[in-house]
Amino acid sequence: QVQLVESGGGLVQPGGSLRLSCAASGNIFSLNAMGWYRQAPGKQRELVAAFTTVGGTNYADSVKGRFTISRDNAKKTVYLQMDSLRPEDTAVYYCKIVLSGIGYWGRGTQVTVSS
Repeated sequence: QVQLVESGGGLVQPGGSLRLSCAASGNIFSLNAMGWYRQAPGKQRELVAAFTTVGGTNYADSVKGRFTISRDNAKKTVYLQMDSLRPEDTAVYYCKIVLSGIGYWGRGTQVTVSS
């Protein structure tokens, strides 16, 4: 059984930083096809950053240069370093992994950017 648990969210002022973590457990042999998504109130869930199946990374245009996705394969953990945060980054952040064509989601962690 696959389980994803996000942590690291919170309240931060504009211009601040947060680091999100997503710990994976279960029958997972690779952190490829794993990424971060977010959903703001009244909006659709959108991709923030993800690893591609060929080992690269993909970022939403709105976060390029500010957010960085990374991973620790030994810990089965994926991180999202978020710098220069803006109020429009406020959302619930979810991690997702796709295994054999099936998507698994965590429960999400709230990020609020406000002064």
